[in-house]
Amino acid sequence: MNKKKKFQMKSKHLLVLMTFLCISAILLTFTQVVSVSPLREAASRVIVPFQNGINQIGTWMNGKLEGFQNVEELAAQNKELEQRVAELTEENTRLAQNQEELARLQELYQLDQSYSEYDKVAAQVISKDPGNWYDTFVINKGSADGIEKDMNVIANGGLVGLVVEVETNCATVRSIIDDSSSVSAMTASTSDTCIVSGDLRLMDEGKLAFSQMSTENAVAVGEQIVTSNISDKYLRGILIGYVSEVTEDSNHLTNTGYITPAVDFKHIQEVLVIKELKQTKGE
Repeated sequence: MNKKKKFQMKSKHLLVLMTFLCISAILLTFTQVVSVSPLREAASRVIVPFQNGINQIGTWMNGKLEGFQNVEELAAQNKELEQRVAELTEENTRLAQNQEELARLQELYQLDQSYSEYDKVAAQVISKDPGNWYDTFVINKGSADGIEKDMNVIANGGLVGLVVEVETNCATVRSIIDDSSSVSAMTASTSDTCIVSGDLRLMDEGKLAFSQMSTENAVAVGEQIVTSNISDKYLRGILIGYVSEVTEDSNHLTNTGYITPAVDFKHIQEVLVIKELKQTKGE
């Protein structure tokens, strides 16, 4: 079979043909033999919608780009705001802590003025025994600061306890709520003596027990209980707490009852150590 010959046009022939057509179109335009209006109309029908589409796509992409830029700006602003909020929160926390510390120091100062007859040194609590209560704890002052064993410790408006161990730069304090503690005390108005005993179980109810108080004088709820002059270690007249309950013993000679301590033994951060021993004071 004979193969059909394929029609092929060389590129140079195609170029000559296209050139001829272009020149012819130009000449026709100049001679106005052929109207170009149909060509323009056809071009406008094809090109204008295409151009409008391109413009719309460009406008849409520009809007998206601005949106992305706005999102990035908002993200940066949000990050700055979060950082500022964190800084303000930290600053507010510091201010609250400073105010709390100032209130404690003012209270300590007032306590210092209440017992102005004694020379004292301020100290901070640096550790304590496990549990909710400050029954035994360590302060950051020791023998280098003039602290000695059996010195009285006060805070929060009243008696805390005694220094029981002393090292160069720290000391251990046993408070009056400790189970092994016992304080010779008396009523502030009548000087009737009693014994205030430490009891951590009672502290869960917010109170201390007293005993051996004479029934000679009536004791009212709210009466102040202070350290007595017959105590061998505690200086006279330091506030211990306030009578909350009184019961007459079966012998009808003594009273037993409970005291609400003047000191908050759950929250002790600063104390004053009275730099004077009861024996020295007595001498």
